Amino acid sequence: MKTVWLTSAAALLLPTPAVTAASAQAVAQADEPSASEISGTATRRAQLLSDVPIAVSAVSMDQMRNSGATDIRQLNQLAPSLLVSSTGSEANGSARVRGVGTVGDNPGLESSVAVFIDGVYRSRSGIGLNELGELERIEVLRGPQGTLFGRNASAGLINVITAKPSFTPGGIAQIDYGNFNFWRLSASLTSPIIGDKLAGRIDGVYVKRNGFLTDQISGDTINDRDRIFVRGQLLFTPTSDLSVRLIGDYSYRDESCCAASYNPVRAWNDPTRTGEAANTNPDGAFQEIPNPILDVLQSLGGRINQRPFDRIASVTPGRGFRNTTRDWGVSGELNWAFGDFNLTSITAYRGYKAGGAGDLDYNNVDILYRADDGTSFREFGTFTQELRLQASLFDDTLDVLIGGFYSNEKLNVSDNIKFGTQYGAFASCRLLTLLSPSAALRNPAAPGCLSPTGAATVVGAFGPAAGGILIDGLNRLSTVNNVGDNGSRYRQVSENFAIFTHNVWNITDTLALTGGLRWTSERKDFSARFNSNNTACVAQQNAFSPFLPGGAAAFPAALQGFTQAVVNLTCQGNSSAALNALGTLEDTRRENEFTGTTVLSWKPTEDWLVYGSYSRGYKSGGFNLDRSALGLPIFAPTDPRNVVTAGLSGSTVQAIPFGTRNLQFDQEINNAFELGLKFSSRQFTMNVAAFRQEFRNFQLNTFNGSVFLVQTVNGCKTDLAGGDRDTSPITGGCAADQVKPGLVSQGFEVETTMSPTRDLMVTAGFTLADTKFARNLVGNQNGSALDPALFLLPGQQISNSPLYVVTGSFGWTPEIGTSGLSALMYTDFRYSSAYNTGSDLFLEKEQQGFIVVNARIGLRGPAERWALEFWAQNLLNTNFDQVAFNAPFQGGGSLANTQRFGATSNQLFASFLGEPRTYGVTLRSRF
Repeated sequence: MKTVWLTSAAALLLPTPAVTAASAQAVAQADEPSASEISGTATRRAQLLSDVPIAVSAVSMDQMRNSGATDIRQLNQLAPSLLVSSTGSEANGSARVRGVGTVGDNPGLESSVAVFIDGVYRSRSGIGLNELGELERIEVLRGPQGTLFGRNASAGLINVITAKPSFTPGGIAQIDYGNFNFWRLSASLTSPIIGDKLAGRIDGVYVKRNGFLTDQISGDTINDRDRIFVRGQLLFTPTSDLSVRLIGDYSYRDESCCAASYNPVRAWNDPTRTGEAANTNPDGAFQEIPNPILDVLQSLGGRINQRPFDRIASVTPGRGFRNTTRDWGVSGELNWAFGDFNLTSITAYRGYKAGGAGDLDYNNVDILYRADDGTSFREFGTFTQELRLQASLFDDTLDVLIGGFYSNEKLNVSDNIKFGTQYGAFASCRLLTLLSPSAALRNPAAPGCLSPTGAATVVGAFGPAAGGILIDGLNRLSTVNNVGDNGSRYRQVSENFAIFTHNVWNITDTLALTGGLRWTSERKDFSARFNSNNTACVAQQNAFSPFLPGGAAAFPAALQGFTQAVVNLTCQGNSSAALNALGTLEDTRRENEFTGTTVLSWKPTEDWLVYGSYSRGYKSGGFNLDRSALGLPIFAPTDPRNVVTAGLSGSTVQAIPFGTRNLQFDQEINNAFELGLKFSSRQFTMNVAAFRQEFRNFQLNTFNGSVFLVQTVNGCKTDLAGGDRDTSPITGGCAADQVKPGLVSQGFEVETTMSPTRDLMVTAGFTLADTKFARNLVGNQNGSALDPALFLLPGQQISNSPLYVVTGSFGWTPEIGTSGLSALMYTDFRYSSAYNTGSDLFLEKEQQGFIVVNARIGLRGPAERWALEFWAQNLLNTNFDQVAFNAPFQGGGSLANTQRFGATSNQLFASFLGEPRTYGVTLRSRF
């Protein structure tokens, strides 16, 4: 036997959950080998499943059809180790493998799980959330990748292989109709153009559907579908040794996405606060209280539905979520066999532009928005070139692959985020609730939201002098309306060059040793230029400068909390006209990394394979494309006090002045170990893998209700004595030589397939991924203290990572007499155990365990020339959250803040919901 070393061959061979009985029947009827014995020729030689020492799931087009999947997000049902979700927009998709992935809201962060379509790298996971057309298969590779594919990935890879042009004429047309007025029309046509030398193929998809949420203000539906996809291909084979495949594709989306639903509103305080030290709660006492933030919203006309699965949203009139997305690209793949060598070249250019408009407060009070005026978008232009040379030498004793990869990506982000027309009143009223929840203090129509009682209360709480200054500050805050960015620009040019090799030494006919190595060089050039009209921030910073810490007349510590809050809410996220005077901010980041893999595999019999592997994965660092991280919003950009501090080991404090250095984050490294066992027979297959992955500099992106925090999480070998679980940014530092991996993912996976007869197939999959942060955490590789907002992370399971997932499918395609007709009966399910959907692990974001079931029944004509099918997705109408999050600016703190620190917690939470039950009918014709 010869051990496989190309993953495309590996995935072609691997049996996975939800393999369709129809596929099995076709194989059986052709008197071909069973699924476990199917051969692939991706390496220009037949490879058997039993020769593949790789953890990978493969999903065929038939499997996708039966499950109702049309993009990578719906692979969740078919691959137990994968979880794909989307949040604030379709551009913000995130893929996770074995519990590890990257939150997609910030385009400066690349994906831990890379996406390739026809060998071409897609810059971010969200770009892959699109119609795919006709496919051959999709492969989900687990663990670090980099010695077989052009672009490296630290946690896994999704590889989409579309259907090629064929020299046998044929086509398929399909119409789907379902509830929510869902229409999907798809067609594919392939044919030879010039004999056996040139063939072509064209695929097209049109999808339209009403939204799953209803805006109770306008009555319109939100989170709809309206998209078009087309792909054309040419396959040129002048000789049997040379082929050229050209692909061009274009997709267009004009959709209103994505609104959210509010979760039940609650608030908490510590009833035994008296006598307890600050930021402590020794007895852990808490009690529920009315939420004053809800009162403030309602006083401004807010309509908050607290039953999320009513699927009711509230959108500010004149605001909305409608955006257009364009994704297009061209690629050329050349394969040339000469002698013992095979050369592959893949050249591609891709363009992507997605609008970013949204009612970002997620209710009808106008607090925060991005206008649909064309000045909010993210845009990628990516050129890639990959070369691979492979050969089998010394009488097939040594399989050799060497390759090179080059990528040049231009990322352009334009932002027009603004405070809404009611922000000033809302923010001022919100601050008054810190003094008293009583509505008597507030008058939203008055400057500073101050009623006469409110003004008197401020003076009484802070004294006549400070109280007067603070009232002036509240008055200025209430004028912060409809101001913010007007096309501020972030630009990043990323250049990546890599050389890699992946070689297999077939020591004996049953024993093989694989070694792979990759060197990657990455350079990122960052620039930003701001255009803000928030002049109130400049006035507020100037007025309060003497009274802030380090000022000539600094207020006492007891007054600083409220004082800084007044300035902070005026300048939230560094929204300030003062940034305009900085001109163009520029910075450069360079990285060089070695990664690789080694695998020892043994095949004691034809039915069994045993292997062990070590891999080192890498994902580049970069820049946080968010002005909020530049420095402290309470100080002007040029104020020498504007320094971001974090504790290091001992009493040392890291202090970084306002600027681009605060935007940088380090590269993510994964050291992964795996043991695998595979068994295959004609009627039964089983694949088992045990794994341990250790991540350094895990890139964590967290929304804290005001801004996005990006930290590269590491562990500390030294006990931090709770310094990483308190409210201080200074405590909890670690000596640099004591820093260790901050995230460990370990567990095992089992996938089985049973095919007792040619028309029946049952599959089952199980993944246990214990993916936890270290017990002592720091915020970067230098050992600086973890951000206090992440105090719940140490020792806990990472977000969006269920401890275990169970999947299964049943497919039966019995023949109906001798008519040539056949029936289809298919169902699959995915059960996920409980997990937290928020990066900060707030208790309110917990998702309980749930199951999603899909089903399909149908009647098919002879040779499946036609089919009529009835289907349902989420058949049981299971309610579940994709992601829960802090509603922007609407309160602060979790119940956990009250339990641990005695703080009053009144944050409002909202959720991006999973899809409800959908059902419909499909009519398909093949020709």
